[in-house]
Amino acid sequence: MDVDGDAVAVVSRFNAAINSRDLVGLAALMSEDHTFVDSEGGTVRGRPACIEAWRGFFAAFPDYRNVFTGSAAREGVVAVCGYSVCSRPELAGPALWTARVTGPTVTEWRVYADTPRQRRALGLPPRTAPGVPPGGTGDPAV
Repeated sequence: MDVDGDAVAVVSRFNAAINSRDLVGLAALMSEDHTFVDSEGGTVRGRPACIEAWRGFFAAFPDYRNVFTGSAAREGVVAVCGYSVCSRPELAGPALWTARVTGPTVTEWRVYADTPRQRRALGLPPRTAPGVPPGGTGDPAV
């Protein structure tokens, strides 16, 4: 059994549910004690509270989606680099995420600003071409 490969697959399904605004799919992939942490450190705890937070987010930003360009997994933690797309500029651009995965569920989904320091901390490679638009050829697939 490839635990890290399974964790990456769970994270891919979780992100697909975000991108399609699928609350039922998100709920199925969240642990009961699921925690969401935004890039400012704001935290929502528990599956019901997280579902309501996503419901509000999807209503406010219906065109939001995440594009993953690479990932690294170790011991049930998946670190992801990529970018968000949204008509609201403050929500669009490079981003990093981590997901703690236990079995078939995500126990924590965390968003980070994409900085060289944070990439190092998460074990992700540096951006190879500064100034390349998010998702362009400067975002290495890992």
